Amino acid sequence: MTQETGVGHPAPTRPGHGPAERLVEALAYAAAAIGGLFLVGVSLLVTASILGRWLFRSPINGDYELVQVGIAIAAFLFLPLCQLHNENIIVDAFTTRAPKWAVSALDAFWALVYAMVAAFLAWRLAVGAADTMRSGMTTPMLQLPYAWAMVVGAAALGFLALASLLVSIRHARDAGR
Repeated sequence: MTQETGVGHPAPTRPGHGPAERLVEALAYAAAAIGGLFLVGVSLLVTASILGRWLFRSPINGDYELVQVGIAIAAFLFLPLCQLHNENIIVDAFTTRAPKWAVSALDAFWALVYAMVAAFLAWRLAVGAADTMRSGMTTPMLQLPYAWAMVVGAAALGFLALASLLVSIRHARDAGR
């Protein structure tokens, strides 16, 4: 769903913006800010590694590993805020002329599906993290454990499921009007 200023139908309204919804939104902003800090850190790491390679012929050891993990964590942390603000990519070619209530009902359904998929992925990533902890799997160069990044990803996906459920409820509320 796009915003009022965008193409397509407006984003769902937020009547009764209660304390639980405000808490979820505040946590989503905090997660996105932490994701932004990860991106800044990755940018500084890449800059330092390139300068080291260029000036001293000595890049930072394991920079590729750190960039991969940092970008993955940042992406996971951005997803809940993106979902809460209906900023995911949509294709509304078939619903452009549909009544608002029908579009809201479809959006409620798909947000619920997204919540279920995110919850499933969170569960499986948590299981994978536990297996990774038991096996002691580490990155090749720096020997950093993978599990901690997987735990962050699983938590972010669990939070995405909650945010998607909230968005589904908002759209369902709009469909009933």
